[in-house]
Amino acid sequence: MTKVLIIYTGGTIGMVNDPTNGMLVPFNFEQIKENVPELNRLDYQLDVHSFNPVLDSSNMDPEIWKTLADLIYNKYDQYDGFVILHGSDTMAFTASALSFMLENLDKPVVLTGSQLPIGEIRTDAKENLITALEIAATKEGGKALFPEVCIYFDAQLFRGNRSIKYNSEKFEAFRSPNYPILAEAGVHLQFYRNYVLKAPQGELTLHTNFNSNIGVLKLYPGITPQAVQAITDSKVDAIILETFGSGNTTTAQWFLDSLRQAILNGKIIIDISQCKKGSVQLGRYETSRELLKMGVLSGYDLTFEATVTKLMFVMGLGLPLEESRRLMEEPLRGELTKD
Repeated sequence: MTKVLIIYTGGTIGMVNDPTNGMLVPFNFEQIKENVPELNRLDYQLDVHSFNPVLDSSNMDPEIWKTLADLIYNKYDQYDGFVILHGSDTMAFTASALSFMLENLDKPVVLTGSQLPIGEIRTDAKENLITALEIAATKEGGKALFPEVCIYFDAQLFRGNRSIKYNSEKFEAFRSPNYPILAEAGVHLQFYRNYVLKAPQGELTLHTNFNSNIGVLKLYPGITPQAVQAITDSKVDAIILETFGSGNTTTAQWFLDSLRQAILNGKIIIDISQCKKGSVQLGRYETSRELLKMGVLSGYDLTFEATVTKLMFVMGLGLPLEESRRLMEEPLRGELTKD
């Protein structure tokens, strides 16, 4: 029998109304089949691991990612797939982080959640949960069809490290602006196999040493030297530079000098676009040519969430600076497209 482990971290999906006061409270996921009786029709063995206490996803951090990654690693041989129930606000960060932590993953790790609690009449929670379980259990030729970390939400399956949350009010909460969806749930489940990562050859390897000492510098017209230098002169190890269009910045000398000095001081600076869709192309315009010359890295089409977690992962490997810089511009888990 196919075995799937459900990991409940918290979030809207696991809430029900307390009949005594009408407030939303977490229900006991050990009795999940009582709240979602449709699960009895799935021919799977479902086990549940609930966080105690459950967490609002706004409180996610690298230590909790480590707990999740350790749990999957330690239970890896016991299950065919894993479904993580997670608050939607930081789901894309967790999915991206897990993709880097779990090297040579050859089983599905599917994150899902909901915009309405599972106890609500109009909830999206049941469909998201049931289909996420089906995806986690899907095999072809005896092997998992989705050997990667994914997000399933509102009838679409996304690569985890390509996903962003873009809407807080609609069921269609997530998008993958720079990579096609992996599957779609309509009357039938439609799988887009060409876009799924190839099954790895090596053994699962766990990476949990993350370095979160990162600064973020988001540009805007009129940004001052004081605002820029608060980041470039700080004691962070890396800076995410959120630029205009295809990677462009002001060409003011004071700005370029601030970045150049930060790089000379050993900081990694990676350029990602403020645009949700498209890719950084350093050197295409004069406004990014100097960045390329001084050693600012291209984030290509990385999401912000993937950039943050990839930096934490790469810097946590303890590699020489030049090797860390090289890895940031290479696709490690399908998180970026260079061409």
